[in-house]
Amino acid sequence: MCRSLRYCVSHCLYAAMTRLEEANKDVSMHSSVRYLGFLASLNLMVALCMGLYVRWEKTADTIILVIFILGLFVLGIASILYYYFSMEAASLSLSHLWFGFLLGLLCFLNNPSFKSDVKEEATKYLLLTSIIIRTLWALVERVCGCVRYRPALLTSAEFLELVGFAIASTAMLLEKSMSIILLVASLAVLIIDLRMKSFLAVPNLVTFALLSSMLFFPSLNIPTNPFALACFFSRLICDPLLDVYFSGLSVTERWLPFLNRGRLCRRLSILPLGLVEITFFILSAFKLGDLHLWYFVIPGFSIFGIFWLVCHVIFIITVWGFHTKLNDCHNVYYTQRTDSRNLDRVMASKGMRHFCLISERLVFFSLLSTAILGAVSWQPTNGIFMSVFLVVLPLESLTHGLFHELGNCLGGTCVGYAVVIPTNYCSPDGQPTLLPPEHVQELNLRSTGMLSSIQRFFAYHMIETYGCDYSTSGLSSNTLQSKLKSFLELRTADGPRHDTYVIYYSGHSHSSGEWALAGGETLQLESILDWWTEKNGTFCSRLIIVLDTENALPWVKDVKKVCDLFVAVQGAGLAKVVNVEEADPPQLGDFTAEWVEYNCNPDNNIRWAEKGRTITPVYGVSKRWSDYTLHLPTGSDVAKHWMTNFPRVTYPLVHLANWCGGMQIFWACTFCLRCFRRLKLSWFPPTVLDTGAGFKLVKS
Repeated sequence: MCRSLRYCVSHCLYAAMTRLEEANKDVSMHSSVRYLGFLASLNLMVALCMGLYVRWEKTADTIILVIFILGLFVLGIASILYYYFSMEAASLSLSHLWFGFLLGLLCFLNNPSFKSDVKEEATKYLLLTSIIIRTLWALVERVCGCVRYRPALLTSAEFLELVGFAIASTAMLLEKSMSIILLVASLAVLIIDLRMKSFLAVPNLVTFALLSSMLFFPSLNIPTNPFALACFFSRLICDPLLDVYFSGLSVTERWLPFLNRGRLCRRLSILPLGLVEITFFILSAFKLGDLHLWYFVIPGFSIFGIFWLVCHVIFIITVWGFHTKLNDCHNVYYTQRTDSRNLDRVMASKGMRHFCLISERLVFFSLLSTAILGAVSWQPTNGIFMSVFLVVLPLESLTHGLFHELGNCLGGTCVGYAVVIPTNYCSPDGQPTLLPPEHVQELNLRSTGMLSSIQRFFAYHMIETYGCDYSTSGLSSNTLQSKLKSFLELRTADGPRHDTYVIYYSGHSHSSGEWALAGGETLQLESILDWWTEKNGTFCSRLIIVLDTENALPWVKDVKKVCDLFVAVQGAGLAKVVNVEEADPPQLGDFTAEWVEYNCNPDNNIRWAEKGRTITPVYGVSKRWSDYTLHLPTGSDVAKHWMTNFPRVTYPLVHLANWCGGMQIFWACTFCLRCFRRLKLSWFPPTVLDTGAGFKLVKS
């Protein structure tokens, strides 16, 4: 048997090395980063084998030996599926399921007598090394741009490792096993909470880590391996936690798996939510059996229990009302056959933003009542109560995060203006001149392509078009000034100004970034900003300038010095020296085509961080760009929302919740978050910056 096992392992290693040598012939950054992930998995596999061997050696339990041999057999099958049959998905699924199961066994099959064993110490160090390498791999993968983000609540790897860990907990008594299964469920909801970038996701993560390590596991009275537990926790939390910063998905893209669910499925999701809430309330009522502090428990539970019930009746009504409005949005969405990127525009047109802004306060009240009731009814020896409490918190945090994110990103109106002056050739004095006749046809085709691309961009994102001016002889300063001023003072049909103004320019520019106009005149960034300040006044609108010119970088640098305005500049650098055998020289219009394709096609294959690009996009934002927020609903909007969605009996409580929600309880957190966002944009600007208007700014 040992010879067969040795032959199987050596054969798999030989196949792996052969595959590695073939891959090295065409090595890339992506494959190199993947090898780091393989090293982390290999390290973890060795740690699991050594840990299980120690437990079999100390206990002489044949079940552990059977599981150990079966684990090696399953991992061998996974290797064969991966290297011989190219069934990568099936292979990784088996591996993740067994990693979760074996980590669970290593965690729960623990004994203080193991600490004196040298192999157990080596196992601990191997687990720590696996945590470090796994975290380093995830960080390097994101820094190098090797991750392609797709909308998902839970990945298959996370789900399988959670299932494996839950199966391993069945080795204990039923009550303890049920407590751990519920804790695994709360960890799954926490992962979704982080991946959705909920407003309270990080505080929930801290709460989960502290309560589970300091109160939950000690309440079970079982010896656990903290290193195996930390390894399991870090493997699952590392990716979603890093994606809080690195993920460039917009709000609607992150929530797409939920927003695109069927009508019946979303309606039925309220049933398990209500069931979990009722279970938490029943478990909290068990505290009434504790007569030690009856003078505190009984009045506290009576007051806060009734308050919790009323808050959660409003909570359920709010969630039901959200689904009703979302169904209306889907009806319009499917009727007009719009693309998924325009779902947020449909929701904005149906009044979803006002609904979410008001509902956010109501849900926060429900979340606060849950925290208070949990504190009043805390049961330090009841693992099931703690697990359910840790399930309810991230569930309500998810709902709060959904309303918070949609309330902040929906409802913004946008208007755009495009100017195309195709004069790539200049006279010695730097002024634009007409192209030679032999290049006119090529110029017309390229210019027509630019106009078509920018019109597609405006139409796709439902941006109101002010105009698209095209002139081969250039525009005079007075003409362009008149049109830009008229554009910057545009207002919506209801009267207020638009939230976002987009200016697109493609044409000749000087080395300082100035636009070259007819008659030897130029247009500077300072002039546009002065007109913007004059027309915008005290209104909090944004200005986004998109440049497809040869000298866009000066404006990108200059806009970063602007303090009191919300302004952004998107441009690109064109490579001066290009190997014509590998790629064509970049021309004006190429960046527009790529940028529009990236923002209008969800299935694009454009990689901005790819090496050897002839077009390197870059963007710059003003210092206060991250402080931008849309306007809050008025008092009449709030009153209309009450009358539409809630019975009259709830008006006083709804009014109280909205009044308390408008008090800016977290003003200190908001201030710190604002400072953090400013530092992030100035020191570590993300590769993809979501504007909140459906499109994104990018840089290499």
